[in-house]
Amino acid sequence: MTESRLEKLARMTIGRRGRWMTLAVWLIAAALLNIGLPKASDLKDDTLANFDASKPSVQAERLIAEQFPSGDGIPALMTWHRSSGLTDEDLAGIQKLAKRLAASPVPHQIAIVPHDKLPLPALKQQVSADGTTFVQPVLFEKNAGSDGFKAGLERLEQEAMPIFKEANPFGTKLEDGGLAVRASGPVGIAVDATGLFESADVSLLMATVLLVLLFLLLIYRSPVLALIPLVAVGFAYGAITPLLGWMADLGWIEFDSQSLSIMTVLLFGAGTDYCLFLIARFRSELKEEASTYTSLKRAFSGSSGAIAMSGLTVVISLLVLLAAEFGSIRRFAIPFSLAIFIMMLASLTLVPALLALLGRASFYPFVPKTREMALAHAKKKNKPAQAPRTKATLGDRLGESVVRWPKTIAFVTTAILLLCVVFATQIKYTFDTLSSFPADTPSREGFALIADRFNAGGLAPVQVIVRSQSEEQTESVRSTLASLPFVKSVAEPVKGATMTDLLRFEVELSVNPYSNEAIGHIPDLRQAAEDALEQPDKADETRVWIGGQTAEQYDTQQTTGKDARLLIPAIIILIALLLLAYLRSVVAMLYLIATVLLSYFSALGLGWIVLHDMFGTDAIQGLIPLYSFVFIVALGEDYNIFMIASIWKKARNMPLRRAVKEGVSQTGSVITSAGLILAGTFAVLATLPIQVLVQFGTVTAIGVLLDTFIVRPFLVPALTVLCGRAAFWPAAASKQERAAAQHR
Repeated sequence: MTESRLEKLARMTIGRRGRWMTLAVWLIAAALLNIGLPKASDLKDDTLANFDASKPSVQAERLIAEQFPSGDGIPALMTWHRSSGLTDEDLAGIQKLAKRLAASPVPHQIAIVPHDKLPLPALKQQVSADGTTFVQPVLFEKNAGSDGFKAGLERLEQEAMPIFKEANPFGTKLEDGGLAVRASGPVGIAVDATGLFESADVSLLMATVLLVLLFLLLIYRSPVLALIPLVAVGFAYGAITPLLGWMADLGWIEFDSQSLSIMTVLLFGAGTDYCLFLIARFRSELKEEASTYTSLKRAFSGSSGAIAMSGLTVVISLLVLLAAEFGSIRRFAIPFSLAIFIMMLASLTLVPALLALLGRASFYPFVPKTREMALAHAKKKNKPAQAPRTKATLGDRLGESVVRWPKTIAFVTTAILLLCVVFATQIKYTFDTLSSFPADTPSREGFALIADRFNAGGLAPVQVIVRSQSEEQTESVRSTLASLPFVKSVAEPVKGATMTDLLRFEVELSVNPYSNEAIGHIPDLRQAAEDALEQPDKADETRVWIGGQTAEQYDTQQTTGKDARLLIPAIIILIALLLLAYLRSVVAMLYLIATVLLSYFSALGLGWIVLHDMFGTDAIQGLIPLYSFVFIVALGEDYNIFMIASIWKKARNMPLRRAVKEGVSQTGSVITSAGLILAGTFAVLATLPIQVLVQFGTVTAIGVLLDTFIVRPFLVPALTVLCGRAAFWPAAASKQERAAAQHR
């Protein structure tokens, strides 16, 4: 977008008619979109698959469904527990419940183990060795979905209430000593996952709005100004959600609750930043120019290029996620990039129109005045006509420090960031879904009970499928798998329905099937089965498939690692090209990319210290580094672009050191304000009960703060001073050199 087009856009949005037309267009568009299109929240799907059909675990599941069909369904493991030991009365109640569910199944229930037909002594043999825990499987339809599972569990609780009159076992705390039951297994995990995100949506939106409003009031002390960014974000949100719903309804895109939750934070955080870039420039111009229109036009001309460039940088970075194989990552691309793009449009159209309508009243009660206006106001109040004093601001002192001691500042800030990077090497990662739930989530509590009192591997056995051509090979596979030190037991093989040479072995591991240790054993299981088959002449033929939850987590680990190796370099290259096109400087592009990468790795290290030492996190989710990279790098470059754009523009008419000093001073307060708001919105995620969002929000907020308080005000300007005129190389070097020579 050229400067002339930006000026034309300014006239269209802030003119006497244009401002009203702009507001009307946004009002009508938002109303029509919400009336005519479905809402995104109605079309989110938390059961979306993360893999395509080429993944080994998916191929294994397909074979299981085709050749080893089972009416078993999906289990809900009702884990009964009494810390002092289950009584005969407790077990009798469990039998009554089994009889009632068999006679009158709850919604989507297809089967239940007939514990009611077992004599009490036989039932006691299924209780844990310490006598405290009993697992009662209830099987549900595979296609019921989380909503169907939830309805079934709620009805099951209603059926259990009249039987267990002591207290509601579903609400009894495990440490209270009474009879308690927790729904774990695949059904319990699915219900808890959906419930956590559903409860998070509304609270996240409210907390984000209140936080942004509070920050704006504290920073600008103007209730009117505080509402302008929120109004703009509200209009953008009103346009984005129906557009996402429309695209999902047409089958173009898919998204889940996690995508919408993070999109909300991104929209309010980054959207408010873009608004502040224009508002701060407008405020500065109002102190120099009496005409509100002229001030706003100058502010728009001076900031719109940086806003557009910052927005496009984030949009393009997010669109790169479409190349990801892992579904959860790929699903971020369209909602996030669309949100930033529409918010960028709102910042360049709706916000200028609102500022044009309100004028200086936008900043009430601290209305900015020109020198002449201040003198006239003093005369009117019969006060001594004194020109307003210009005090040195923190930004002025910061800019002076940077140009005076650039080497020292560059060395100290780099050393601080590198020290944080060291801690990033100590991070431990996990792909365990349950570990992202709060400790008191029913499914996690139930899993802990089963893992402690039974063998954890029994919760999610590994399914090993082989193509065997003889009884000797079959026995060789079974005995080889059983001899592995991490295998507790191997069930007798089951033949395929139509492909009788296919055999399924159910392998129960001796370790937690969700742990990194179990994931690491998947290649060992595959290799052991292949070695047992002993048919090297057909080594290119797939003869072993591994399925089950552990195999899915292994594919997650491998796929996300591959995505990271592809996406991270691609995003860096694209941002580098955008910076090169905007700044026309190879040198500046290189050190801007380097600084934001340094802040990213520093954020990982410092984030690990906070999460591990303060929050007690043993390991962070394996997706966090890639998630955080996209936002820290893309949003971090926003601040660099805004500040460097100011320095570049000033350097046309003054020496570089002075341009750096004034650029840091001019952009310091607005970038600090924007950084605090953006970091605050991501920090809101840390208040949610979902550990993956807590970890993502913590690391990203730390990265934004490092950019705001170390990289942007100290490191980048110091490097610019140290590079001198070489910072503009090659395109603008001669021009900047001539301009600087004229002002020496």
